Amino acid sequence: MSALEPLLEFLSIPSVSTDPRHQKDVRRAALWLKERLEALGFRSELHETPLHPILYAERLLDPEAPTVLVYGHYDVQPPDPLELWESPPFSPTVREGRVYARGASDDKGQLWAHVAALEGLEARVNLKFLVEGEEEIGSPHLLPFVRAHREKLRADVVLVSDGAMFAPHTPTLTYGLRGLCYLEVRLQGARRDLHSGAFGGVAPNPIQALGWILARLKDGTTGRVLIPGFYDRVRPVSEEEKRLWPPLDEEALKGELGVEVLPGEEGYSPLERLWARPTLDPNGIFGGYQGEGSKTVIPAEAGLKLSMRLVPDQDPEEVADLAEAYLKALCPPGYRMEVRRLHGGKPVLTDPQSPPMRLMARALEEVWGRPPVYAREGGTIPVVAELQEALGAPVVLLGLGLNDDNLHAPNEKFDLVNLEKGILAIRRFHGLLAESG
Repeated sequence: MSALEPLLEFLSIPSVSTDPRHQKDVRRAALWLKERLEALGFRSELHETPLHPILYAERLLDPEAPTVLVYGHYDVQPPDPLELWESPPFSPTVREGRVYARGASDDKGQLWAHVAALEGLEARVNLKFLVEGEEEIGSPHLLPFVRAHREKLRADVVLVSDGAMFAPHTPTLTYGLRGLCYLEVRLQGARRDLHSGAFGGVAPNPIQALGWILARLKDGTTGRVLIPGFYDRVRPVSEEEKRLWPPLDEEALKGELGVEVLPGEEGYSPLERLWARPTLDPNGIFGGYQGEGSKTVIPAEAGLKLSMRLVPDQDPEEVADLAEAYLKALCPPGYRMEVRRLHGGKPVLTDPQSPPMRLMARALEEVWGRPPVYAREGGTIPVVAELQEALGAPVVLLGLGLNDDNLHAPNEKFDLVNLEKGILAIRRFHGLLAESG
């Protein structure tokens, strides 16, 4: 496949945005993509930020032709733990029709499909690319960039591929994304670590206090989040919308996860909990001794990472205010609490029947031989809501990955059949858009 060799080169660049040791590699990935787009006739600009650059490129053929803005990201997650990879994360390897590498599905492989689709494209459409290097750390500099460059980014449709198909061999159009509110909570007890024999019984223990707090964040029976006001703005899902959803094979999902039950909020189906209900999950907890053997210590500090996935019409800043107030109210005497807001993003709903969505549905059916299913997705792409608000253009979310692609985990992969068919469908979409005027 002619598109594969450059993708392998792209994947070999360790563009880990959260790790300062890879800052030059992140920039190298931006420059690599910039050169590829320029070879296809694009005029490109690298916009510097305090951290990683934003790549903007445009190929404007006809002022009367429709304009498509493609969004993607060239940064990737850290590859740890390295010992669980079957092949090195930045030495892309093809096995059984899949390419394995960090970033293969999230998002270099999917982004590359949009670039490769331009080879031999005859349709007269104007194209713009907006590609960032900070998506995996919450897009802190892209959102202000979008607000400041609305006219530059103006388009008739925004095209995004940074998600998953509902199931293998099932073309999927996503019309909803959950938002995100991510907090870090730190508890300080004594001014230093203490011997548990000398001070146990009188010293505050931040790990214990975190346990008390965690137990009061969710109802253990119903699974509901207990933060006051958390559900006040949640928009209910209509029965009409639920009829759009494909059936979920719950037994297959249990098998994939290796569990016997699918816990979650009482009164809602697993699919609704995945797509259209908010969540609260501790993502990490730290404090005290973590090494081999024992150490009898009462730690001076402990903390946790906390993510909340949000749905329309929840606002991440408002939810952060509610959560911080509740956490501080739960903090027991003898401790000092600090709540840090790490990043967030607004939830998104698009019109599944917008003209661009109908054109993409037609393109997918022609390529895959079956009509697409319509789905929401549980993840977050922070810039999508901003693009939707700033540009007022319809958004088409075309996921080409799969739910078992091991995103953010060892042995991330991307099915090459999805790359090949994705390229054909994107190319066909541009043709249909040009024909529609």
